[in-house]
Amino acid sequence: MERTPVLDIRIEANGPAVHMQGENAEVLMVPFKGSVDCPLFKGIVEPCGVDTQIVNAAGVRHMSARYLMTGTDSQGQPCHIYVENNGWFDDATKTMPFHTVPTFYTDSKALAPYLHRSQFVGAGHDLADGLHILFFKIGKEAQA
Repeated sequence: MERTPVLDIRIEANGPAVHMQGENAEVLMVPFKGSVDCPLFKGIVEPCGVDTQIVNAAGVRHMSARYLMTGTDSQGQPCHIYVENNGWFDDATKTMPFHTVPTFYTDSKALAPYLHRSQFVGAGHDLADGLHILFFKIGKEAQA
C-alpha cells in the first residue's frame, strides 16, 4: 500500500552554503527556501531555513533542518508551521530516500491537534524538479 504524504515540501537553495572543517568534525550550513501545495497546507518555506549538517569523526552525518512555513491551513485560514527535522546516516552507506524525524509547531487551530499530537516520519527524495521532503503520519490514523 502506497502512503500519501501529509506534507510535500519542495526545497530550493537560498544562497551559498557555509563550511567548516575542524579537528573532529565537519560542519555544513545550507540555507534554503521552498514551497508547499498539499490539502493540509499551502504556502512557502520562508527564505530563512537552514539545514545544519555535522559529520563526526566516525563519518556519521547528523542533519538538523529548521524552517518556518507561511500559508493557509486546510480550512483556508492563514497560519504558520515551524519544523525541526532531524536525520542521521553514515556517508558511506547513504541511500535515497534519506529518512528523518520531524517535530511540528503551528499557530493553526485546525492543524494544531493533528500536528502536535501525532507522530511523523520524513523522507528526502531527489525528484526531477529538485529535493522534496515528504512527511508521513505513522501510528493510528487521524484526521487533520
